[in-house]
Amino acid sequence: MSIPASMVKELRERTGAGMMECKKALVETGGDIDEAIELLRKSGQAKADKKSSRIAADGRIVVATDGNKAVIAEINSETDFVAKDENFVAFVDSVAATALAGHAEDVKALLAESRADGKMIETARTELVNKVGENISVRRFARVDAADQLGSYTHGARIGAVVSLSGGDGELARNIAMHVAATNPVCIDEAGVPAETLERERRIIVEQAQQSGKPPEIIEKMVSGRMAKFLKEITLLGQPFVKDPDVSVGKLLEAAGAQVEAFVRYEVGEGIEKKQENFAEEVMSQIKQSG
Repeated sequence: MSIPASMVKELRERTGAGMMECKKALVETGGDIDEAIELLRKSGQAKADKKSSRIAADGRIVVATDGNKAVIAEINSETDFVAKDENFVAFVDSVAATALAGHAEDVKALLAESRADGKMIETARTELVNKVGENISVRRFARVDAADQLGSYTHGARIGAVVSLSGGDGELARNIAMHVAATNPVCIDEAGVPAETLERERRIIVEQAQQSGKPPEIIEKMVSGRMAKFLKEITLLGQPFVKDPDVSVGKLLEAAGAQVEAFVRYEVGEGIEKKQENFAEEVMSQIKQSG
């Protein structure tokens, strides 16, 4: 049957699918737009499922705030090119806004929640995958509630941090968030350092000190000194403040009568093992296949 251009145009606007895909769907469904939409959704999900196995290690970090509540989220794409695409940016913002307004406790629950426009996050993600041709992944998110002050900072869209303070003011909270983004502390103070981290570092330091050949009592002092230095480097309160290295973050907070209650820091792609492309091997493989 003949499908009018106006019908193809309407289906494109409603689904975001390509012109030829829309026309084919309308032909297959005898011009029934609702059935064509369902057909395209099924086809799109299949394509999205195929792309879901591809590694998405680029993307954006976004922070959304509302009064004393904040959400920080990481949404991944495969390339930096797509990470800057306006459709991807809009999707990222909608995910953060939905997480902030909703009550999802994990990514699976968040994907099932509906955005302000009524569209489910997972539906929007699948449509975006088909539109940009890359795997899109909502990787993680976290909520932070302010004790007294809430501070946030994003470095471009690659790194983000949110900090909750008791006491202090908004400027101090933002400065601490900026510091967290820049230095990536492991935890707030020594009490929060994982036992396995302490044991591993102490074992390494002891082995290094023993190689010096110094007496046991000197080695013990060396170990104690190096462990103290290590703890200052990895704990937020022990670190020199980025804007004034002569003052530790702990001293800065003490002077302001403030305490850090919680912080979250995300960096795009951290912990994701990226696929290493070997183009020479790829070319050789193609040559062998064509031979």
